[in-house]
Amino acid sequence: MAEPEITGGAGGVSADYADLDMLARGSDDLALTLGRISVDCHAVAADPDVLASAVLSPITAARFEAALVEALDGPGGLSGQAAEFGVRAVGLRAASASYEATDAAGAALIDAVRWSAGAMAPVTLPAGIAGLLITDPGIVTGLIEDPGSFQRIITDHPGIVDAVVGGAPGLLNLLSGGAVVTDVKGGADLIAGLYPDGTPRVTEVEGIDNRAQAVPRNLGDIFEGLDHQNRTVTEGQPDRIDVKQIAGPDGTKSFVVNLPGTKDWNLPTDGFNRELNDLGTNVHVLGGDVTARERAIAMALQQAGASSTDPVMLVGHSQGGMVAMQAAHDRGTADFDFNVTHVVTAGSPVGRIEVPDDVQVLSLENKNDIVPHLDAADNPDRPNRTTVTFGDQHGTFEGNHGTTESYLPAGRNLDGSTHPSVVGFRNSASAFLPSGDAAVTSRVFELSREP
Repeated sequence: MAEPEITGGAGGVSADYADLDMLARGSDDLALTLGRISVDCHAVAADPDVLASAVLSPITAARFEAALVEALDGPGGLSGQAAEFGVRAVGLRAASASYEATDAAGAALIDAVRWSAGAMAPVTLPAGIAGLLITDPGIVTGLIEDPGSFQRIITDHPGIVDAVVGGAPGLLNLLSGGAVVTDVKGGADLIAGLYPDGTPRVTEVEGIDNRAQAVPRNLGDIFEGLDHQNRTVTEGQPDRIDVKQIAGPDGTKSFVVNLPGTKDWNLPTDGFNRELNDLGTNVHVLGGDVTARERAIAMALQQAGASSTDPVMLVGHSQGGMVAMQAAHDRGTADFDFNVTHVVTAGSPVGRIEVPDDVQVLSLENKNDIVPHLDAADNPDRPNRTTVTFGDQHGTFEGNHGTTESYLPAGRNLDGSTHPSVVGFRNSASAFLPSGDAAVTSRVFELSREP
């Protein structure tokens, strides 16, 4: 496996923006300090004792006044340095704001281009196909010779998914003949109305061996726990999560919640679905909604004994990562009144979900997995959001998206990473990765919905 690409986090570009802001604040403080000293020293020149001494020794007094003026207002004087640091602070803030605005404008431009392509699909689709034939005829030839190679071709070119998903809102706008759909979130919200979300129900499941009693010591252990829980929930089975309580010898508690991905690919025409790990939850989260699954996770945490102040790490694969990020977004509210400090996602489309700046996020994405592309957005480069992108081509959608095949090995590899963003995340997660004595209690909960 090739070296992964790592963006965001402590070593990311936005960390540099934060450094610029910190330098600006430092320059402001220094300018203020030097300015105050300069004012105080100017007052010395008019001090009555200094003026009185001029009568006794006018030459010495004159020399003192000249030296004081030179030190304060001459070249390199305190007054000039105060002004210089003030100007520098303004320049640093302007540079940081300019860089961030450029990044935001670039993302908005990409969204606008994709939306326009969807809105003009009768023109852009034939043109796109023609362009594909010209620039990469091997794709079409490969499909003709081997129709079964479709998955391989798409996973080799996941940008196709970004283009299709990004263009879907424009296409919806065209087909609806009046509904205003301006972005991916709006399109998902429109479709989400076809899926009743329902009321959550949580039941603890006894007697299940989920191998969760071992204390997690590293990121590999975290991904091991996610993989195990994800494999215990297969298609057609009830939605189940596990909640691990990690207790330190001093009585402190922290919680790790493992959230498997989608297991039920139901259509709106299938009627009300009692399972929360279904396609409807995906669409609701992509639309920015608080879902019944999120509320059910909160209920499970409460039953497991978590308080509103205990640190919580949410670990999710695919849909599980999406719901985890939305729960972090809603942290401390009536919808999710728990102290989410860390989120780990594997193969999840979470680029459009915002979280508080003090929530540390680690997102693992296989570049040959199409699922992280289903929101048509790159993960933001922020000091608190680290994205690790690796390549692991198995030739199928399922293989590239699987926890056992792709994400568990890549997660284990992170423990040997010396990249500052990965190291920073590991260090920040010490409450969930204790190095000393600790005890783990694991409980499994079955989640469902009622009308």
